[in-house]
Amino acid sequence: MTLNFHRDAAGINWDILINDLIADGFHNGRTVAQLRQSFENSQVQAYAIVGNRCIGTARALSDGVGNAYVIDVWTQSTYRRQGIGRTLMEMLLEQLTGQHIYLQTDDAKDFYRSLGFLEQPHGMSLIVGEYLRER
Repeated sequence: MTLNFHRDAAGINWDILINDLIADGFHNGRTVAQLRQSFENSQVQAYAIVGNRCIGTARALSDGVGNAYVIDVWTQSTYRRQGIGRTLMEMLLEQLTGQHIYLQTDDAKDFYRSLGFLEQPHGMSLIVGEYLRER
């Protein structure tokens, strides 16, 4: 099947995607509706599609001026090491020119270094209230 890349969520089957994320150990507890909303509310999105399945994602939150945060960069396990993640990241980066781009990773430091990212050893986080609790 042909691999296609898209910058919008049109045609994404969110139910299938969340099941694939769960199977791949890349699920953080979002419901299908929360997953869809988090992507659709992002300023920059990228998707890798094979047939009717989304096999790769990436998104960024941005103020459109000087700062962006990259999140949800994922390639389905069976498709890794084929340049899909790199293409998804390049799609994001070309839309974030002039911005300081931050991301957090536990196990893909070499991948992000290959894209030019530098380590920043101190990061902090806080969850206000209960994680993913709907308002």
